[in-house]
Formats: sequence, C-alpha cells, structure tokens
Amino acid sequence: MESTKILVQGIVQGVGFRPFVYRVATELKLKGYVRNLGNVVEIVLQGEKKNIEQFLYDLENKKPPISKINSIKTQCLKNNDKYDEFKIYESLDNFSGASVIPPDLAICDNCLKEIRDPNNRRYHHPFNACTDCGPRFTVIENLPYDRDKTTMDDFPLCDKCEKEYKDPLNRRYHAEAMCCPDCGPKLSLFDKDDNDLNSKHPLHDTVKLLDEGNILSIKGIGGTHLVCKVTDEDVVNRLRKRLGRKSQPFAVMSPDIETSLTFTEISQKEKITLKSKERPIVVLKKSKDYYFADSVAPNLHTIGVMLPYSPLHNLLFDFSDEPAYIMTSANVPGEPMMISNEEILGNLKGISDYSLIHNRRIVNRCDDSVVRYRNDFLSFIRRSRGYTPEPYDLKGKVLNKNVLALGPELDVTFTIVKNNLAYVSQHIGNTNKYKTYLFLQDAIKNMMNITKTNDFDIIACDMHPQFFTTKLAKELSEKYNAELVQVQHHHAHGVALANDNDIDEMIVIASDGVGYGSDGTAWGGEILYTDIESFERLGSLMPQKMPGGDLCAKYPVRMLASILDSCESFSRDEVIKLLKESYVDYFPHGDMEIETLFKQLDSNLNVGITSSTGRVLDSISTALNICGERNFEGEAAMKLESAAIPAKGEYNIPLRFKKLNKRIVLDTGNILKNVIDLIKDGVEKSEIAYAGQVAVSEGLSKIAVDAASEKGVKYIGATGGTFYNELISLTTKNYIEKSGFEFIQHKNSCAGDGSVSLGQAIVAAYKKK
Repeated sequence: MESTKILVQGIVQGVGFRPFVYRVATELKLKGYVRNLGNVVEIVLQGEKKNIEQFLYDLENKKPPISKINSIKTQCLKNNDKYDEFKIYESLDNFSGASVIPPDLAICDNCLKEIRDPNNRRYHHPFNACTDCGPRFTVIENLPYDRDKTTMDDFPLCDKCEKEYKDPLNRRYHAEAMCCPDCGPKLSLFDKDDNDLNSKHPLHDTVKLLDEGNILSIKGIGGTHLVCKVTDEDVVNRLRKRLGRKSQPFAVMSPDIETSLTFTEISQKEKITLKSKERPIVVLKKSKDYYFADSVAPNLHTIGVMLPYSPLHNLLFDFSDEPAYIMTSANVPGEPMMISNEEILGNLKGISDYSLIHNRRIVNRCDDSVVRYRNDFLSFIRRSRGYTPEPYDLKGKVLNKNVLALGPELDVTFTIVKNNLAYVSQHIGNTNKYKTYLFLQDAIKNMMNITKTNDFDIIACDMHPQFFTTKLAKELSEKYNAELVQVQHHHAHGVALANDNDIDEMIVIASDGVGYGSDGTAWGGEILYTDIESFERLGSLMPQKMPGGDLCAKYPVRMLASILDSCESFSRDEVIKLLKESYVDYFPHGDMEIETLFKQLDSNLNVGITSSTGRVLDSISTALNICGERNFEGEAAMKLESAAIPAKGEYNIPLRFKKLNKRIVLDTGNILKNVIDLIKDGVEKSEIAYAGQVAVSEGLSKIAVDAASEKGVKYIGATGGTFYNELISLTTKNYIEKSGFEFIQHKNSCAGDGSVSLGQAIVAAYKKK
C-alpha cells in the first residue's frame, strides 16, 4: 500500500472538481481525502500503486468539462497516517500561491431543462445553477471559493437544497451559486418613480412591457442591461436620445441560432462561438433579409448578437415572440455599468421606463465579451464575461515577481502577474471618467484579493504622462515600494500578440488610433521590431499635423485638410477651395473655421503630430462623405469598411514611400490625393473606399516585409484596433504570406487596447530578468 499527496492547480474550484475526485477515488477503492487549500486542490491517496496511477490518468483525462488543470504535483508520503475511507474535507485558507477562479458561464443544458419542466421544483427559476454553470467571478468575495465567501451567503439554503449541496454524488455538490425558488434571490419590478409594482409574475410582466414599446433596465449576472424591441424605430431612437448615443451600434440578444439566421449570416465557427459556454457577443454580417430598425446598427454591414446566457434571459424569450431585444450596458456613456439596485433605480431615471432587479449582490461587475471572425479567424474585441479571470500561462517567460500593469486610458484592463500567470481583468473602460477611475481601483483590490496578492515588485503603465493610469501607477509604486516601468503603447500591443503565439521575436505592424510615441508624438501606424525586452521603430505612416489636436478625431475633416495640405500635388488655395465647395458642412463653424485651421497649421499653435492609421482612414471616410463627425470610437473607419462591401476591387492607388529619420514612411498625402482624384472622376464610392483601405494595408505590409527581410525575421504580426477590419486584415495577411513570411494574429487576446496591460506586464517583468 502506498500514500501519495497530489496538488492540483488551475480552474479546479467551483467546477465540481472535488466530487469528481471523490467519485474516481471511491471507484478505485482508494482512501484519503480531498480539500481546497485557498488556491489549489490537495488530494491524499492511500491504496494500491496501480490504482493511484489510474487515478492520475483519470484526473487529467476525465476531469469535469469546465475545469482546467495547469499543473499536477505529486509527492510520495512516508508517514504512518491511515485512512478508513475517502472523504471530502472542509476547505482551508493557508496557501499563498496563485489561484484560478472560474469565470461566469452560461446556463448548462441540465439546468435549462429544469427551468422548462413544469414538474421540476426549479420550474421558471431565474437563478438556477450547478457546478457546470452560473456565476462565479461576479459573486466571489474571497478564497477559498466556498459559499460563505460569495454573495450567495446572503441566501441560506433550504433543506432540499442543503441535501443536494452536501451530496458528493449530486451535480450540485458545493455548487456555490445553487438555490431554488424557496431559498434563492427574488425578482422585483419597479416603475420609473421607484414604486415596487409587487408583480406576482415579474418576468411575464417585463416581457409585456417590452412588447408594448417600453425601455427596461434588467439586472443580470454581472451587471445591468438596457433592453427594448429591435423592430420599432421609434423605440430605438427614444433609447438613443435618452442615452445621448447618436449612432453607436447596439448589441442584441436573440433566443437561438435559428432565429438569428433570419437577420444575419452565421458561419459554422460563429455558431459554435455563439453557443459556447462563454456566450460572447459575436459581430455578424447582416443578411439580405435583415429587418430590424435601421437605427439599431446604422450604416454598418454588421450587428453584434449574443444568445441568452442566464436562466433569466432564457425565460424572457420563453415568454416572448420577439426575434431579439437590444441588450446594451446600462451606464452613462464612458462610465461603468450599474450593478447596485440603488444605482439602477436612482441613476437610470429618465432612461428606463421600468426596472427588473433582484436582491443578489454583484461583487465584480463584468461587461459582455465581444468577438468577431475576420476571414474565419476569431478576434477578441473585448475579453470580459465568460473569460475573466482565467489567466494566461506565461510559461516561465518572465521573472517570478508580482507585477501590476494598468493599461492605457481607453478600453482599459489591468493585469496582475503572479507565479508566471497573468490575470487580465474584466473590461474597465475609459479611465478619464472619474467613476470608471474609481472602478479600476476597486477592481484591482478585488483581483488582488482573489489571487492572494498582497504587494507588487513592479508597477507598469503607459508612457503618456497625462493618463490617469500613469498617475495611479506612480502612486501605487510608492505605496508598494515597487519599481515603476513605463512601456511604449505599441510595444505592449506587439508583446501581447507575441505571447499569444508563443514567439519571442517578430516584426509588428501596430495600427490604431493613437498611442504615445517614444518621441513624444502620437503614433498609430508603426512597423516595429521586438524581441520582447525592447523594440525598434523601423517604419511608419507619414507623420501629419493635427490642427486642434484631438479635435481631428472628433471632426475628421480637420485631418483631411491637414493631409491634403501636406500633399505636393495640391496648392493651399486648391485645398481651401475643395473644402469650401465639398466639405464645409463638416466644419461646425463653417468657412471661418477653415480659415482658422490653416492659420493654426502655419503657426503650429495647438498642433500635434501623428502617424495614426485611424486618422488616415477617418480622412478617407470623410472625403467620401461617409462620416463627418465621430460619435463613438472608430465610427468613421467602421463605416468606411461597410461602404466598401459591394466593391469589386477594380482600382489601385499607387504607393509612394519616403525616408524620414532613417525609417521608411508611407506617403499618406499621396493616398488621399488619389482618393480625391477618383471622386472627381466619378468612381463608385464603394470602389474608392475599397482602394483606400487596400492602399494603406499594402503600404504598411511592404514596409514590414522589407524590415523582416533586413532583420532576418520570419514572423510578421498585426495588432491594434485597425485589425478588427476584415478587409485590412485579409489584405495584410495575403501580402505578407505571398512575400514568404508567416503572418501572426491575436488568438486569445485583443488586437485593441484591451490587451495592452498584458503586454505591459510581460515587458516590465521581462526587462528585470
């Protein structure tokens, strides 16, 4: 007889792992125990050697479906302790390593069947859950992951549920979020004046109110949605007016794949992702039979769709015949999604007509994740609910120190690195908004708590001196006596991409709206070489003046004017004449603003310098009269992509390159000049939109290929928000692969700013090796 201790680390808490261990050990006639130790599962086995070996095989190959094992450590025990049976012991909180808490997961098939079975005691129960599904991250307060350390502790189990909870052979054994209608949270329906309607059937009444054209705030698992019909133009425009959200597309929730196919096109991979346990929003192409109100996703060829992921959502559609509902985060633009009942009832006055809330507390708010398939390849736009806080395994690449990285300023996440695991937070948002800045700090405390992190050796942040995240990083570096490391924005982008593909050296095409450059200018169309630790800028788009600074992002016509003014083919008078004849309406102050703009350019007063791809795409969009004012991030470029969909690709814009400060730059003035010429020639708008995007893509790709050849590097990667664009991604991929290089894309991280904190953390830790 032998005795063995096993320590299992990974997603092994809250997923039915201990009852699984109990069943396997019992079947193999092994004795001993299993218990949680804060962040690992400890197993002690006593029995025949062959049975212990079989147990270890089953542990890896028959584990619960939503568990994930990162490491298994075994130790032969030589003590004389004897065990009479195999038991599940109470958890202990005495381990200090890295912990892995599972994310919130969509309702499983078994729980879904129960809420639809009139003979089941959980029939129509909107909070049904078991070890295979339900909230985890959003309800946890501390480790080890037991019910008394979650907000479900507010709901003592009834006798029937307690029996299930304590039965190792039941799928609800230590399912911390489990409950039933007798002992679980309760729904309440309120009107706009905060009056409790005392509804006996809150879900039925909610659906009735929605179908009558009302806007409701509905509290879910990790936050709150604003919900309304998708087929009524008046209702959608009313929501837009109340939110002050002029044109940003709304995501929708549809009951199933079959219904979603009535208004979208869905590939096989997209179907799998829509139905996955993570249930992200998937950006899909609208079908030719698309019939929603135009204002749901205006002037775009795509729409974000998700399937119901909670029992509550499924029941909404069980009671409704609607093909979908708008489900957009309930927040004031730029601020965090609301999670407390006080916030929902108090701060959404004038926005929602009614509120469906419940009395379960949300500890960690967590927005919906968003993904898109480009050329049949998955791309994360937002990695949050369903994925957070599952860590990235850095596989020993960085120094084994505690690191906190705070990200940039927009679309912020933060990252904690501990024991070579990188925990990237849920979506935080725009930290120049005070409430979001407070949310960031609160979320850091919560993540430190559940990862058992008490201090940091390194604090990493962006190089921009004015970012609130930079200021916070300096404060935290003093608080923890930690070294402060500032990481260039696009270098961080590239390193997150390299980590995704497990490589250490590459040429990076970093293409986005803006990132603070190491020369103090605004970068955004860069060709970099990186070996993780450092980077070298080898090429870029032509730097252009930004008259009025950030006003150029809000009103892209200002950027168009500046780029055309830089073009040798146009005189100043020709540019002014063109602007006054064709684009004067895009200037809020008309002719007078045009004159002032050129005085700015000549005096260099409040004039920035940028090599941003985003500003070039915005300028093309404005030149084609597609978008003259940005109301949300990336609007002009997104609408430019949609405008190019009908194109056949019949026109090519010649590329011109120059040398500037020892690097090659793509002449974007020449691209805009050709766009204007094609407009004057009467070429179809879609063809010009297509040609402009291809020109930018191929220009950057050529610089990258030449740089890779010179450096002797075989990998060329693409990162930055521009690469959510399918045409640009495909053009870049084709050019690079035809040139004989391997093209690298993001796999499990965001091309946009959502993964900058991950890159910062890796660079900061790597530099200290």
